[in-house]
Amino acid sequence: MKILAFVDVHENITALRQIEQRADKADILICAGDITIFENHIHEIMQRLGRIKKPIYIIPGNHETPAVLKKYCSFHSNLIYMHKQHKTINGYDIIGWGGGGFSNTDEDFEAFAKKTSTDGRPTILITHAPPYGTKLDVIGREHCGNKSIMRYVKQNKNILLHVCGHLHENMQKQERIGNTLIVNPGPGGAMIDLD
Repeated sequence: MKILAFVDVHENITALRQIEQRADKADILICAGDITIFENHIHEIMQRLGRIKKPIYIIPGNHETPAVLKKYCSFHSNLIYMHKQHKTINGYDIIGWGGGGFSNTDEDFEAFAKKTSTDGRPTILITHAPPYGTKLDVIGREHCGNKSIMRYVKQNKNILLHVCGHLHENMQKQERIGNTLIVNPGPGGAMIDLD
């Protein structure tokens, strides 16, 4: 499965055009949040994403509220709202957890994760916050990612891909932790080929 992943667009029209132009080469698209700046122009941006003829699995970042993003997703059949969701497609489980990005732990995510079983199926995890202790969560010399997410990734060896963002300083970085490829694809996106 070919995946075009993107995050932290923040109303960047050039980045949106890149996503639109590359979408036909992907089977699905994944957006890890922050398509807007505090929901400004969300209607126009969601309309543009809604015209892409591929499924887009999307979570809110810290710039969109879950309720508003969910409402706009409901207007377009290709926009699949994934916050606090778990779906199976093409033999892969997709798990989404949006928002946040500012705390080192997340008890709500931990409670959600305990109830989310993938039964060993290959899994794609989408979060806005990066996991703690990687190249994707460094600001200056400090790690500032989420330890709850990192524990979940380490405990679940069947997570093949983790798409995250939030920290613009780490756009387009990636790291492998065991079987899991962790990617901050940035606003222009990254094409990821899962075998």
